[in-house]
Amino acid sequence: MKKGFTLIELLIVIAIMGVLSSLVLSNFATVRARSRDTQRKSDLRQIQAALENFRADQGIYPLSMVPCGQSFTNDGSNGSVVYMQKVPCDPSSGQSYTFSGTGTTYALRACLENTRDSQEDRINQPPCNGTSNWSFTLSPP
Repeated sequence: MKKGFTLIELLIVIAIMGVLSSLVLSNFATVRARSRDTQRKSDLRQIQAALENFRADQGIYPLSMVPCGQSFTNDGSNGSVVYMQKVPCDPSSGQSYTFSGTGTTYALRACLENTRDSQEDRINQPPCNGTSNWSFTLSPP
């Protein structure tokens, strides 16, 4: 009598391993998306703190934001004040976060990958499409 596995037994084991690995990998992708969303929220809060410092010094919020990767400074007549050494970029796209300012107020926005995030905007805002991503907006406190 020969000892070993039959072809059917090997196929069943391979199928079970495939199902288990697909479950693990799909869960891993969700965890990574949530991690990037956490980074986005942290980035926006850091930028918000820099904007508040700018307003404390200048009396108004900036009308535009420097692109990500660059230094957020005020090159005034009294010397240069650095508010952020390097403005953070979106962890997925590497692009700048959306900013709109009027001098008296601003909106700082990121698109979250987790469409069921508890801190997402109640009403989705552009450039986020509300299907594959959802907006998260910070404005003056």
